[in-house]
Amino acid sequence: MSNATDAIRNIAIAGHGTTGKTTFVENLLFLTGAIPRAERVESGKTVSDYTDEEVENKISFHTSVTHLTWNDCKVNLLDTPGSADFVGEVVAAFRTAETACVLVSGKAGVQIETIKLWRRLEARERPRVVFVNKMDEEGADFQRVLDDLSQKFERRFVPVVLPIGAGSGYQGVVSLLDNKAYFKQDGAAEKAGDIPSDMADAVAAARAALTEAAAEGDDELVAKFLEEESLTPEEIMRGLKNAVRDLKVVPVLCGAALSTSGLAAFLNVVTGVCPSPLGVQETVLDKGDVESKVAISPDGTFSALCFKTTIDQFSGKLSFIKVITGKLTPDTELYNVREEKKERVSKFYLTQGKKLEEVSQLVAGDVGVIAKVGSARTNDSFGTPEKPLHFKPLALPQPVHAVAVEGAQKKDEDKLGDALHKVVEEDLTFRVAFNGETKETVISGMGELHINMILNKIREHQKIEVNTRVPKVAYRETITKGAEATYRHKKQSGGHGQFGEVSIKVKPLERGAQYSFENLIRGMAVSKGYIPGIEKGLHEAMEEGFLAGYPAVDIGVELLDGKEHSVDSSEMAFKLAAKGALKDAVAKAGPTLLEPVMNLEVFIEENYLGDVLSDLTTKRGRVLGQDQLGGGIISIHAQVPQAELMRYSIDLRSITSGTGSFEMAFDHYSPISGRIADEVIKAAQAEKE
Repeated sequence: MSNATDAIRNIAIAGHGTTGKTTFVENLLFLTGAIPRAERVESGKTVSDYTDEEVENKISFHTSVTHLTWNDCKVNLLDTPGSADFVGEVVAAFRTAETACVLVSGKAGVQIETIKLWRRLEARERPRVVFVNKMDEEGADFQRVLDDLSQKFERRFVPVVLPIGAGSGYQGVVSLLDNKAYFKQDGAAEKAGDIPSDMADAVAAARAALTEAAAEGDDELVAKFLEEESLTPEEIMRGLKNAVRDLKVVPVLCGAALSTSGLAAFLNVVTGVCPSPLGVQETVLDKGDVESKVAISPDGTFSALCFKTTIDQFSGKLSFIKVITGKLTPDTELYNVREEKKERVSKFYLTQGKKLEEVSQLVAGDVGVIAKVGSARTNDSFGTPEKPLHFKPLALPQPVHAVAVEGAQKKDEDKLGDALHKVVEEDLTFRVAFNGETKETVISGMGELHINMILNKIREHQKIEVNTRVPKVAYRETITKGAEATYRHKKQSGGHGQFGEVSIKVKPLERGAQYSFENLIRGMAVSKGYIPGIEKGLHEAMEEGFLAGYPAVDIGVELLDGKEHSVDSSEMAFKLAAKGALKDAVAKAGPTLLEPVMNLEVFIEENYLGDVLSDLTTKRGRVLGQDQLGGGIISIHAQVPQAELMRYSIDLRSITSGTGSFEMAFDHYSPISGRIADEVIKAAQAEKE
């Protein structure tokens, strides 16, 4: 096998849950001799699903990296999870692979996650192929799925194989590239044979469509095709290669991965049609975050991006890297661009699932692992001190589900904190933050399943009991009108007294302005040296809040006047006077609570629209609009108070029987009053007591 960059193919295997991705990868590895036998997911022994939690739950939680050889090419397969809770793993795989293979069920066709994955691929302009799996299941229908794809996505889908039968009558596939039939042999490679005579017309029509699509990939071929209406097999491959690279065509294959059917044709397309990493552009950021491009190339000095981190109890920290330029050899001095630090790396590996295979070099375009590099984190760029390239980090989605956590035993708090921060290193869609306002440690992730998987792992491995609850909302306070107040702080108690008097005027500022201060005192009523003390007092009062103890925002303060005492005045006295003045002024300025409001985008099947909309109404949501994404899938845009969304991932799952999903991000703070505000204030006061 060649070590060259142009003989590498990186393929991200993605699709809705239960489309058979892990089985697909397992049987590809078996077909190519990378493993001696293909295991079923139920056995818990597949190459891709190897962590305790994956074996126990029989679904993928992590992207696993495997590799095989076919037609003198090295094919790296990145097997991604299908659940929306682990979308971060998919994002990393889409960034790393030049091509995505989207698996679709022959029976179910395009599903919600298929649509969301497709949107990510469109945003990245990634070449892709589609594999229609499970053609041997009752109800499978290749043509129906093909129509479904064309209806839902604005791309040109071109079959490269046709199925021979479907359901219990499924026998194999006809490859349109070499005009042969491949009949399935359970548990073994397919057997080549003649195309069934009753398929001759369908095959001829499909080959003509494929030839026409291939011609459009290359101007020379268009001319030849218009003249002769035919192309040689080599020309078809060349045209298809260009058309796939330029996103003009999406090849569609089919088969039944469990019986290794349709997989050889898939690998022929991957190695013959899908792009190699050579020349693919990677984005580099300079110090001012200005973007430029660098082509993947074996020339030049070594550079790489770390796209994934795992912490293994035996091997320690494993950093998954993709080499962008040059090559990594044992004498390469590794330079971490973020840390500006040199690291020694003497060993690096390829992975076959959890198995590490030591190699002597990693060339540009290849994917491998470096072990025990302490400073390395996901998104880190590696290079040389002379030419440090900083690659654009992964564009990961914001977490959508949060819970407050604490150790059931006080003594476990530190241990729990360490365990949570270790997870953050491995999983960038998981966040841990201590909220100083609400005095809670809040963890957030992509859904209930994601959070539960992490907490169960900690409970099991660390033997810590963890309590969880719905997090408190970080409200804010503000004013609705202007007001003035004067406050005198005076204290006589043996020795020096304390004296300071402050007159201020407050006014509401626009949302997001936070705070402004203007000193309007003319003359020397208050010495300059006391002004910082006055500002300190204002800040402290705003931090402590006035209604419910939440920080106050968007208040403008004008210092109008003041008095000082030659002996008893001090910075402390003016700080306390300013605090008192602000409290008195705010009490007259129509104080009100503000709550965080989120932008929400919900993806659902059309038949759930009514239920989801009425649920959003009960959550005080404001629906801004909806988009038809095709094929009965709708996205709803709304703004909803954060307080109503604390358990939305659970609510939406129950309304849509687990099919719906959503993304959200903070948008603005909005005033609340009446019963809702009273309840928030009451709860805050009860907590204080």
